[in-house]
Amino acid sequence: MIGATLFLIFAVLMLAGVPIGVALGIGGIVAIALANSDTQLFGLLAAPQNFYASLAKYPLLALPMFVLVGSIFDRSGVAQRLVTFAIAVVGRGPGMLPMVAILVAMVLGGISGSGPANAAAVGGVMIAAMSRAGYPAPFSASIVGAAAATDILIPPSIAFIVYSVMVPGASVPAMFAAGMIPGILAGLALVVPAVWLSRRHGFGTSEKEEPRPPFWASLREAAWGLAAPVLILGGMRAGWFTPTEAAVVTVFYGLFVGMAVHRTIAWNDLFEIFREAAEISAVIMIVLGLAGIFAYSVNTLGIADPLARLVIESGLGSIGALLVVFAVLVVVGMFLDGVSIFLIFIPLLAPVVLVFRWDVVWFGIILTLAVAIGQFTPPMAVNLMVSCKMARVSMEETIPWVLWLVASFIVAALLVVFIPELALWLPRSLGY
Repeated sequence: MIGATLFLIFAVLMLAGVPIGVALGIGGIVAIALANSDTQLFGLLAAPQNFYASLAKYPLLALPMFVLVGSIFDRSGVAQRLVTFAIAVVGRGPGMLPMVAILVAMVLGGISGSGPANAAAVGGVMIAAMSRAGYPAPFSASIVGAAAATDILIPPSIAFIVYSVMVPGASVPAMFAAGMIPGILAGLALVVPAVWLSRRHGFGTSEKEEPRPPFWASLREAAWGLAAPVLILGGMRAGWFTPTEAAVVTVFYGLFVGMAVHRTIAWNDLFEIFREAAEISAVIMIVLGLAGIFAYSVNTLGIADPLARLVIESGLGSIGALLVVFAVLVVVGMFLDGVSIFLIFIPLLAPVVLVFRWDVVWFGIILTLAVAIGQFTPPMAVNLMVSCKMARVSMEETIPWVLWLVASFIVAALLVVFIPELALWLPRSLGY
């Protein structure tokens, strides 16, 4: 009864337009009060304790730093130079600019951890370029929105940090390493329909007439941006710094590149950069704290146990249950952002993971793949929303194009479901 009340309150508040963090917190507090009806005031002390405990975790120190990294590199001029270098590598021709957009989004994914920020950075350069080459605006918006979804898979990833904080046994370095191959696989999966659709419909035919940038000159210009992922991941692997320290080092590296090398960031831009990063970080932290109250209620009241029994008794087996969970998360991802999905579903799915003995790192990658698909699947796709706004098209106009990309991404995700080593080989080889 109390469990039903918890989810009813949460659902009603969500439908009423209440922010998801507030809905999670209020639902959890009401459930705690109902469960301790004799000593409500004493029982409610669990709310502030769990709010604090959800935030007082060392890995979360990296989160605001990586958010700041994204804000800095958005303004550092790196995206334009990476695009020029990518064109120099792949050349000109039908389908080449969409490929460039996807490749650049993957590289930027190795610098920041925010899909919408990635979509804004890549879209700011690529949508206009693709329009000049003859690509329809809805197609360009679809490519940029889908490409940005690789951001939460390729480390560093804010989603992986949140997951590692919530799930014992899934360290940040292990999650970062595990996301590398699936992230690259997802990016390559997007390239196939992007190039095929371009050539099938004759998009970008005027692109062949544009000159190809010189390789070495463009490499020299893009080198500072290409070095950032190497600094982050290589530094952690070499033991020079932890993920949190890597984030701080990358902040100073990005400021140096933006202010001293490319000179696209002025001193008076710093306040706006820090303010934006602080606001985003504060929102995420508050939602995390309130979700901690929700998770405490779910775990203490044993609400997740009946769900686990239902899945086990369904007779689906390990793979069948995993496919059902994946399908549900893809659908939910169309309406909620990734962090919210983690905060709601991880407490509910934890018993299922234990029963089927799924590797928590592998399951985290599958969960993130489902979230990534939702980021560019209408109707509430956050990445696609950003790219559509930049291309000045409605989301409905992108549906004929984006569904091809969604289908290809799902195929890549299913490969990781059926071949766990795609996610687990690299962290195991690196000793995580």
